[in-house]
Amino acid sequence: MIRPIVLAAGAAAAMLPVSAVAQHAMAPGMTMPDASPKKTSARKAKPRVAVRRAPAARQGPAASPVDHSTMDHTAMGHAMPAAPAEAAQLPPASAPEVMPGMDHAQMDHGAMPAGQMAPAMQHDTMDHGAGGHAMIADPAYRAASDAALAKAPAGAAMAGMAMGTSAGFYSQGSGTSRLPAAEGPMRGYMTQAGEWMLMAHGYAWGVVTDQGGPRGRSEAFVQSMAMLMADRDLGDRFHIQLRTMNSLEPLMGARGYTNLFATGELANDRPLVDRQHPHDLFMELAAKLDYRLGNGATVFLYGGPVGEPALGPSAFMHRGSARYQPMSPITHHWFDSTHITYGVVTAGYATPAFQLEASAFKGREPDEHRWGIETPRLDSWSVRGTWTPSPFVAVQVSHGRLKEPEAQHPGEDENRTTASVQYARGGLATTFAYSLKDRVPGEKLSAFLAEATYELSAHHAVFGRVENVANDELFPDHEDPLHDTKFRVTKAELGYAYRLQIVGPLGLALGGTVAAYDKPAALEAAYGKAPVSWTLFSKLAVGL
Repeated sequence: MIRPIVLAAGAAAAMLPVSAVAQHAMAPGMTMPDASPKKTSARKAKPRVAVRRAPAARQGPAASPVDHSTMDHTAMGHAMPAAPAEAAQLPPASAPEVMPGMDHAQMDHGAMPAGQMAPAMQHDTMDHGAGGHAMIADPAYRAASDAALAKAPAGAAMAGMAMGTSAGFYSQGSGTSRLPAAEGPMRGYMTQAGEWMLMAHGYAWGVVTDQGGPRGRSEAFVQSMAMLMADRDLGDRFHIQLRTMNSLEPLMGARGYTNLFATGELANDRPLVDRQHPHDLFMELAAKLDYRLGNGATVFLYGGPVGEPALGPSAFMHRGSARYQPMSPITHHWFDSTHITYGVVTAGYATPAFQLEASAFKGREPDEHRWGIETPRLDSWSVRGTWTPSPFVAVQVSHGRLKEPEAQHPGEDENRTTASVQYARGGLATTFAYSLKDRVPGEKLSAFLAEATYELSAHHAVFGRVENVANDELFPDHEDPLHDTKFRVTKAELGYAYRLQIVGPLGLALGGTVAAYDKPAALEAAYGKAPVSWTLFSKLAVGL
């Protein structure tokens, strides 16, 4: 047993992008405009006018004024500014802008966990605005984000950073989905290249598993993903984000890896049962263009040859609640199977608290030829509404009409409805979700999911997932008497991960899981009376 574990861990290390070992520090030569406020009259105090405007920050709970002359900037790597005597403090009721011109007196430096910013980084020489990203200025949202990083491994993410136009009121999920701001900033390596802010994220899992019962098997495999995002402003109103995401999982072969009670897609023209298909080489190749309307509101357009429509919660590999889960959910094809779609266009309206969006996309799931890009098509649609009322909560409801999504069900379209609530706070990230697949014509199949990750400290994390799903694809052979019979199955899985930083944002998580199942008695002949599965894993990641 030791030998396959070592081989899997070695394969994981070999597949991680080499660039991941770069130090987690901002590029030299970054400059930040003088943040000291101008002297104003006693009647009205305004923050300094920015050269490049960003959406105004939503007002959070009033914070006590901060006296910069008494702050120990040197302890955080900041250069000590020469604060002029006449520099006035902004009153708590002021809402500072989030980008250039941001008043340091409004920034909650004390909430920033030690070690998250490079020692050589100096705020008086950084040009955050040119980088196409925002600093979280609202004290309540900044404190919630920093509380998550206090439990994360060193170097996992840069404190106070918010990608895109989110300004820290939520964290970006997959596609155009939202996660609670209290999950913390997107984890990975950030650097600046001219006016572009670049972010890299990636991982390689070496996994050994033994899936229980007569249908289970022992197996070692490697999962992988590499993601690159590039952000910048295009003038005062426009902001662009480019994304690419790739995987080497096609190297697994068409049948992917064993995962008891998982179904969906084909391999060698046969339906996959008790197995998880590999992801495609191209997981995302898309762009998002935002137009700022003012007062934190934007309209946006997202799309590309490979992307994710506005349907369901964020895909499982991008949720903090599933950060250390080595196996995909058995409900994957109920909630987030559309996260790789060949042809997507999404338009939406967004504010810090609400987002409404609609997508046109290709309904058919990817085929078993995983190395190429399939012909894009826009034959399906979806709509989604998301509510982020506080730093801790993200609620979404979505509905879509998919054109023949599954090759094993030709001629059957699908109405899919999902709802989810995600809650995060102080190292805890949770997801609670419901989905209904209504085949037209065909069965109505529902699924429930509850998962959570709790980062106890920078080294220790525990996690779990409970799923309940009605599935009629467990017996694909038309001659089997149980063919097309609907069975409701429950899977419960618990796990532990030990995390450690290697260098900069590069980290390693070592851990394992145990899973048990509840199923109807009619399935005992195929699956055994009480199957139990376990996994051991080694996850090498940029932004662990």
